[in-house]
Amino acid sequence: MKIAVGSDHAGFQYKQRIIDHLLARGHQVEDFGTHSDEACDYPLFIRPVAQAVAQGLFERGIVLGGSGNGEAMVANRVRGVRCSLCWDLRSASLARRHNDANVLSLGQRMLALDDALEIVDLWLATEFEGGRHERRVRQIDA
Repeated sequence: MKIAVGSDHAGFQYKQRIIDHLLARGHQVEDFGTHSDEACDYPLFIRPVAQAVAQGLFERGIVLGGSGNGEAMVANRVRGVRCSLCWDLRSASLARRHNDANVLSLGQRMLALDDALEIVDLWLATEFEGGRHERRVRQIDA
């Protein structure tokens, strides 16, 4: 799977670990930055991830910050993006199955690294259930 990944300074450490994790599992990954834990303006790195997913250049996107809230808000402003802030396996599964989330937001300050990696794996493996909601999602994206 082709995955776009971006973070601000508060999500930088997990971003690096998640990228390594994804590459080890055979995914193609592009790092949209940031490239250090020096303070930065997160929309500069999150919006390009969301735009790349919306344009179909990547199948999914993962964005990270301290809480993940701001990152989800920025990503969801891009038409065609359905970004879900996930904090456990249940929220990750539901985001994919029921909402067809194509971008995942995680908060480095909110999760242990092992939990974040489990969320990423489950979120990537979970299929959208489709049905009546699928028509609505596709109409909104059009």
